[in-house]
Amino acid sequence: MSKVEDFLSAKQEKVLVETIQVSEKNTSGEIRVHIEKSTEKSPMDRALEVFYFLEMDKTELRNGILIYVAVESKKIAILGDEGINNLVPKDFWDQELALMLTHFKKGDFTKGLQLAIIEIGEKLKQFFPYQKNDINELSDEISKG
Repeated sequence: MSKVEDFLSAKQEKVLVETIQVSEKNTSGEIRVHIEKSTEKSPMDRALEVFYFLEMDKTELRNGILIYVAVESKKIAILGDEGINNLVPKDFWDQELALMLTHFKKGDFTKGLQLAIIEIGEKLKQFFPYQKNDINELSDEISKG
């Protein structure tokens, strides 16, 4: 796996975007996936930079979630905005990270991301239930760096 473009096919990306859309029907939380080639930084530090670059901190309830993947560096992170982090335990994302890693080790990146996205939507509905008047504040498209 050498290039970001090879990490997911267009069809796989479409599946993930649809999974994000379905998952966001459970919660007012905003889920994004960002994929890039590599980083020298810790995955959380780089995820934080990407989070702000994508303006994910601009949601009304501060409930954006970023799933970050650096393909060649083999680094992943899940980062929630302060609205979420103020309500959940520190290890809130550990289960989803472990789930992603299990599938990533088998080379099934789409499945790992898809299952993590579904679980995130399920977990967040407890804290940020979907509202009838909910507006999709962030793009559901996969961003790449």
